[in-house]
Amino acid sequence: MGGCLRRFRRCINPASASRVIDPIQCDIAIAGGGLAGGLIALALARRRPDLDIRLIESAGSLGGNHVWSFFDTDIAPADWPLVEPLICHRWQGYDVAFPSLTRTLDATYNAIESERFDKVVREAIGEERIVSAQVVAVAADRITLDNQQSIAAKGVIDTRGAGDLATLQSGWQKFAGQLLRLPRPHGLERPIVMDATVDQSEGYRFVYCLPFSETEVFVEDTYYSDTPDLDVAALSGRIAAYAAAKGWHNAEIVREESGVLPVTIEGDFAAYWNSSGEGVAKAGMRSGMFHPTTGYSLPDAVRMASRIAAAPDISGAALHTLTHDYAAAQWKQRGFYRMLDAMLFRAADPDQRYKVLERFYHLRPELIRRFYAAQSTLADKARILVGKPPVPFWRAVGVVMRRAA
Repeated sequence: MGGCLRRFRRCINPASASRVIDPIQCDIAIAGGGLAGGLIALALARRRPDLDIRLIESAGSLGGNHVWSFFDTDIAPADWPLVEPLICHRWQGYDVAFPSLTRTLDATYNAIESERFDKVVREAIGEERIVSAQVVAVAADRITLDNQQSIAAKGVIDTRGAGDLATLQSGWQKFAGQLLRLPRPHGLERPIVMDATVDQSEGYRFVYCLPFSETEVFVEDTYYSDTPDLDVAALSGRIAAYAAAKGWHNAEIVREESGVLPVTIEGDFAAYWNSSGEGVAKAGMRSGMFHPTTGYSLPDAVRMASRIAAAPDISGAALHTLTHDYAAAQWKQRGFYRMLDAMLFRAADPDQRYKVLERFYHLRPELIRRFYAAQSTLADKARILVGKPPVPFWRAVGVVMRRAA
């Protein structure tokens, strides 16, 4: 026994046992290399090349596996140099279709694919500034990783996806998309942003089509549901049926993606913010920065990245104040959209929810564009609400009264 113990002690190197790995030092460290984190890193690289940044992402690519779309008017003119290099596809005009409405709207629509996003961000910040590791803990001035390494920074920003969605009352937007490569041209001239002529029995549902080339089309089946569970196989079957109905046969599936986004009805912003830690700057879904009705976060992610890149003080405390106060202000200003969501989910029967959007798409294009950008004016809000509601009147009144109580 004594011999075994002596041999065991000789195997231990006292120097290595007590060695502490020195932290990586930098100016700003960003936890999470998704859309929000990547845009912040890109904005800092473009506008603050004097800063030493680190972007921490455990996945093999930045941005995940996504297609993000947006209108020109979603982005402020000053932020276009940040967004322009990311755009893969651009179209003039788009179509919507409902049981009693078909309309083409004149607006410039854009799409970003995650592969381009990954390439542009990597080239801008440099491979040496991307840390491939899992984040274990985040503080205002330090990120701890799962490989015994840590990153010490003047300021830290946490962008690792949503906080605790249980702090919010939400419906859900669920989707699955496929990029189809066809043996013959698909015939689409521009995107179909909403085709709601499909079955509506489960709740508001539409199919979304983006023509990437004459023979490639991205098709996404989306529906608004009371529950967050997602049956990807079922939605894939719907995409196949939709493609067949369009005459798009023998398609090769080039890529697939799916997701579930919250459609916020009510919630306590402070509880949501604190659910993912206090005192740390946040961006993206983690900060509550997403459109309450559409669930999309790209325009907000661009705005937040621009603000962070212009910040005179990059300390952890200052960045926390900047991101918290901006996100809280946006949350307060967007109560109108949450009210509309309450009417959609609580006043409309699931198979009749499409009528809310069908009525909305009768309105002026400028109003629709401002709605998508979450920048509706008072006149816009009044116009959306006036007239005969597409949901039972007294049920709609009850929803509004309960929210006001």
